[in-house]
Amino acid sequence: MTTTDAIIALELGHYRLREQIGGSAYGIIWRASGPPATRDVAIKLINREQMARALPAQRDRWIASANNEIGFLQSLEPWDERHIVRLLDSGWHEGLPVLALELMATDLGKHMIALKGRGEAVPLPRILSWIGQINQALAKVHQYGWRYLDLKPANVLLDRDLGTVKLADFGTNRQLGSLQVHSYAGTANWQAPEQFFPADGGGYATGPRSDYFSLGAMFYFLVTGGLPLRFCSDCGQAYREHHTAGADLLRSLNGGAIPAALHGEEEARFATAIPAPMRDTALELLRTLLHLDPAQRPRHAIQISRMLHAIQGVKPQRGMFDPADPVHSMNRPTADNHWHHIQGA
Repeated sequence: MTTTDAIIALELGHYRLREQIGGSAYGIIWRASGPPATRDVAIKLINREQMARALPAQRDRWIASANNEIGFLQSLEPWDERHIVRLLDSGWHEGLPVLALELMATDLGKHMIALKGRGEAVPLPRILSWIGQINQALAKVHQYGWRYLDLKPANVLLDRDLGTVKLADFGTNRQLGSLQVHSYAGTANWQAPEQFFPADGGGYATGPRSDYFSLGAMFYFLVTGGLPLRFCSDCGQAYREHHTAGADLLRSLNGGAIPAALHGEEEARFATAIPAPMRDTALELLRTLLHLDPAQRPRHAIQISRMLHAIQGVKPQRGMFDPADPVHSMNRPTADNHWHHIQGA
């Protein structure tokens, strides 16, 4: 039973559930104590109540998503885990896959709500650092041959003491090697247009640049103190009320076109939160990330990293090692996954 004090036996150890700390329609997260002299972990279980009510095809997708997440995290090398949550253990419980993950204090969504409640704001240098770290995490996902497709504040875990963030929840990953249209995936409030609005003939034609749109939505959210883009809010509401048919409704309200992703008043609000010397370059990055056309968004993480440097007025010297620049890990090979090399950097 998945109740307090239940024991979950995985491949490397046994874990006692202490308290439920998160959840969704797909998964439930518990704080759990592990073997003696080890830190508490986050145990991720498939939501059994939802499984019991779901259709067989949906149940199969949830199990496949959990296995997909385990497989991706197991494929990482130790140096890849700087900005990606660590998988500590995995296995099966009552016929369903289970993950034991490193436990972090909070996520960016909860953190921003707490700050707003105290009337505090995140300093811009910290925001730029977080966006840079998320960019590095996405670079790893893409480098291993996947699209992430579910970037949102709740999936970015925060270590408040170190000021570092880590990407979590990889069940939505889709392989880059298979770029044909696919079924709906992700969270409507944070999706790129091509994730929410189906392609001609049906299905969703996404790619790595879909993740960059969500990074832009995150950038706006952090700079404005927790405000979502109107585009994202409208997509979220349409999905809640009409499921995937909400895309057609939004188009019909916009003369058949996809609505604008960034409105003038949103640009103005964003700009007022940026110091004047940084304003133009910050707006350039925001506009580029939020372009409706994926082909007009940044080509890769290195381009985003350089734009972040430009905002801060930093121009790394040629040949100088910068561990925060994704380029330094792009060509590091592994034995079994044939990493993709970024060209044209």
